[in-house]
Amino acid sequence: MLNKITAEEMSQVFSRALQHKLIQEQDTAVIFYDLSRLTARINNLVEVFPKSALHAIAVKTNPLTAILKKINALGVGLEVASFPELRLAEKAGFSPAQIVFDSPAKTRSELEYALKRGIYLNADSFQELDRIAQLQAKQLSNSVIGIRINPQVGTGHIESMSVGGEYSKFGVPLQLNRQRLIDAFLKYDWLKGVHLHIGSQGCAPQLLVNGIRTVLNFVNEINEGLQRYQQNRRVEIIDIGGGLPVSYYKDEPAITMQAYQRLIQVSCPALFEGDFKIITEFGRSIYGNVGWVASRVEYVKESEHKSTALIHVGADLFLRECYNPNDWHHDISLVDQSGRLKQVDEKDYAIAGPLCFGGDMLEKNLRLPNIETGDYVFIHDSGANTLSLWSRHNSRQVPKVIGYYENGIQFEILKEREDVDKLWEFWS
Repeated sequence: MLNKITAEEMSQVFSRALQHKLIQEQDTAVIFYDLSRLTARINNLVEVFPKSALHAIAVKTNPLTAILKKINALGVGLEVASFPELRLAEKAGFSPAQIVFDSPAKTRSELEYALKRGIYLNADSFQELDRIAQLQAKQLSNSVIGIRINPQVGTGHIESMSVGGEYSKFGVPLQLNRQRLIDAFLKYDWLKGVHLHIGSQGCAPQLLVNGIRTVLNFVNEINEGLQRYQQNRRVEIIDIGGGLPVSYYKDEPAITMQAYQRLIQVSCPALFEGDFKIITEFGRSIYGNVGWVASRVEYVKESEHKSTALIHVGADLFLRECYNPNDWHHDISLVDQSGRLKQVDEKDYAIAGPLCFGGDMLEKNLRLPNIETGDYVFIHDSGANTLSLWSRHNSRQVPKVIGYYENGIQFEILKEREDVDKLWEFWS
């Protein structure tokens, strides 16, 4: 259940969705989530790390409230990167103890709200620590507070997704701030945790582990200092972030959560001996391979140089792939109107979206079976950082989202297609 969803499985689910009349004429694109696989991935995450760990799933990866409510029932938490995400977490039923609030730009009022609620806070800078101290002086809080450290261990092959290099907009760079960080822990007795995150897709697992090891070494240094001056205090919590890469290619192997846990345990055994509470912030590795998209082919434009299939999603849903195609990829499959998989490749196609700019292309040269109007294109591994990055360009309506269990034995509408009146309200 932890493997990728195959084109054959998508075809089966799509056919069943058609039979149940879940896809109407206006549903020109539909997002699917395999809820059985999602549950299995979260349960697997919980199993491989210590029972005391808090697994804060990243809301930014997928903020669908219907899914947030489902994962709440699995006993995990949420990582929120903005105040609105914090409110989504609360409304989805997560307790303050299950919410980790990260952001480099938290306002005074947002901090005050989180402190009053007792929500876990990761400060992103010394200035934010000072602001928290001012608020703490007015009203004590039971919030646990950490500080984000940039271990400066290097970057992955996608520069825009790497935040652990010599420079990053996030956190306190370690190399020039070792003593100042130690002094902050000596100064603030409510500062009990550290946080790191090296990056997302494009960062090799060993790079992530190097960051964790670097921060753990520094935590040991901090704790030695605290033992000398304040014998009953120590850094208790290490938030290792997320960033585990996933596979976007059919035949590309992906590291499992078990294998990643073993890498961490070999390098940082203290994290698994009860000395620290671990927090994780996985997102893409939970959601990426459990979602996919079906979009109807509206036209096939034939020309002397290239055939172009026009579909109903593009840079609105796949913003990163369209704007930065060298770094992002999604496998694509084709089915006919009944959902039957077309398997014999015949010619080269461009797969173009509906938006009014030339870069709105999912693929510029892809060999596929013969495409006809009314066929459906399947876009694989679309569960993470797609709908959450939805673009309002051309005021396209957000597609319907369907969840399913056991290859379509059971379906559930997670979100209806956006109504035009709702779109009017958005722009009003």
